[in-house]
Amino acid sequence: MARFYAEIQGNRGTASRMGTANSGIQSHIRGWDIGVKVIGGVDENGNDVFHVYKTGGSNGRSVPSGEVIVIEPDGETTIK
Repeated sequence: MARFYAEIQGNRGTASRMGTANSGIQSHIRGWDIGVKVIGGVDENGNDVFHVYKTGGSNGRSVPSGEVIVIEPDGETTIK
């Protein structure tokens, strides 16, 4: 059974993927100029945690990294 489940929809329909506690799950969604990368995994206490990164777009433009949004198991959101 999958611990993580991702679904995405575009002009070619819906696609889904599953991930385990060991593999985690990640996605990278881009527009022309900007994008976001989401990485889901399990923390040292066995809880689900997600990190959201600001990225560049599909045109290859670089976006400074550094700001990361962390979504904790209790629903708390922090920006690092």
